[in-house]
Amino acid sequence: MTEPTRSFLSTQIALASQNCGRAWEVLRDKGPGKITFWFIALIIGIAAGFAALFFRKGISFLQTNLYGTDDVQYLHSFITGLEWYWIIAIPTVGGLVSGLILHYFTKDARARSVADVIEGAALRDGRVETRAGLASAMASMVTLGTGGSSGREGPVVHLAAVISTWVNRRINADGITGRDLLGCAVAAAVSASFNAPIAGALFALEVVLRHFAVHAFAPIVIASVAGTVINRLEFGGITEFALPYEGVLQFYVELPAFLLLGLTCGLVAVVLMRAVFWADDIGNHIQERTKLPRYLRPMVAGAMLGIIALWFPHIIGVGYETTSLALRGQLALHEVTVFAALKVLAVAITLGGRMGGGIFSPSLMVGALVGLAFGLIATGIMPDVSGSTSIYALAGMGAVAAAVLGAPISTTLIVFELTGDWQTGLAVMVAVSMSTALASNLVDRSFFLSQIERRGIHLAAGPQAYLLAMFTAANTMRTAEHPRAAQEDQCWEMIGEGFYVDGAATLETAIPIFEKTGVQFLPVVTLTADAAPPELLGALFHVDALRAYNRALAATAAEEHS
Repeated sequence: MTEPTRSFLSTQIALASQNCGRAWEVLRDKGPGKITFWFIALIIGIAAGFAALFFRKGISFLQTNLYGTDDVQYLHSFITGLEWYWIIAIPTVGGLVSGLILHYFTKDARARSVADVIEGAALRDGRVETRAGLASAMASMVTLGTGGSSGREGPVVHLAAVISTWVNRRINADGITGRDLLGCAVAAAVSASFNAPIAGALFALEVVLRHFAVHAFAPIVIASVAGTVINRLEFGGITEFALPYEGVLQFYVELPAFLLLGLTCGLVAVVLMRAVFWADDIGNHIQERTKLPRYLRPMVAGAMLGIIALWFPHIIGVGYETTSLALRGQLALHEVTVFAALKVLAVAITLGGRMGGGIFSPSLMVGALVGLAFGLIATGIMPDVSGSTSIYALAGMGAVAAAVLGAPISTTLIVFELTGDWQTGLAVMVAVSMSTALASNLVDRSFFLSQIERRGIHLAAGPQAYLLAMFTAANTMRTAEHPRAAQEDQCWEMIGEGFYVDGAATLETAIPIFEKTGVQFLPVVTLTADAAPPELLGALFHVDALRAYNRALAATAAEEHS
């Protein structure tokens, strides 16, 4: 062996030894903390997985005992044999029970769901309401068990968030850790609900955390796998929907049809979302005009669902039977058209009636019906260059759901994992991309972000918009004891001129005043309901407000790129 070769080998061995020593130091000094964090993520994943499993079992228990069916997947076929008064009474009583639960255990009689989890991740360091969350899960279980036309993913996601919130409070987790553990819980819940580990992990990142930071990926995947294992221990490795045969795509010739399908599904998704919002507004108006007690609102909605179900029982429950029929192409054109329209109406009644539940499963059903209708027309016009109508149903299912959730990546994957069909990926991706692009420009990005926007919180616009709402004037101001505090007489002079801000107001209110007036500071006061003069608390300086805002922006950017 020559001398240069020995020198090269010696150098490489020395470098390897040095790298091993550094790795051991990192493991010794930082490894236990990281390992502990991953262990907590695993525990949360297991707990969230079992919560999702028990929630699903609870719905099945209620449906089996109330409707008397052995297989809840075929609920709507079974209830056609029930007496008419049972079809109306079961969802009506279920609505009353749900309304009473929400009335006594929540402040606003509103069931919590995914939108509240997204808001908790963005504004509350990964925390959500625990008492209201548990009540919402119970109310939604009753709603779905008695025939409410919504989905189980929303309540399950929030229930998992309650578990992570409990852990976050026990370990006093900071913002980044709290959000990461929240993402772990969400991923496990989605995975356990749908036997979809890949989509579960990506749903937590894409929809809830709304970033793909590397530091969050590993623990979320661990939790997602844990949730899937729990699902498969109970139900095996089966998919939610079984396709009778593999789809056949006529490749490039048929792709323009899927572009049009995506645009159609985007419009349908917008109609579905706005129908829910319109129903909620109409319900609020009627409730105010009639002075209807808030606990009776879900009961009225349940009665309306029962009446519709007398003629169209497919609207009852999650709707997996109808979705399966659509994916198999076993429905006629007039059936899918009527079923899709009535399902949109039923979902709007359920959610607008404050009965609880999620919107993901209904969007899958509506999408499959719309896709099949489009496929029947397309294949009828050009039968020689068209594949199976089931491909259109599959692509439509993903396209509507992706537009509603505002999650094209995780929805595409969850469609594949729900059906086990990976051969038609091109068609699904094309339809999903077009529907999401169209719908996101007609609403505030997604159903969940639109819900949050209706509350006056601007998460859809990004952190540059909503971070201002995280800081109040009272928390950012300088008090009289501050070495560079504002002069008290100058503050009172400005108050007399109408230049001041309430202590409970946020920087979202204060910054525009600074920009409009050009003043260096604003007096911060406590406003009273009576005619008493305001109490001076301190002064909010423009530079302090901008400094707090810049720090928050920097912290958000650091978290998203770490």
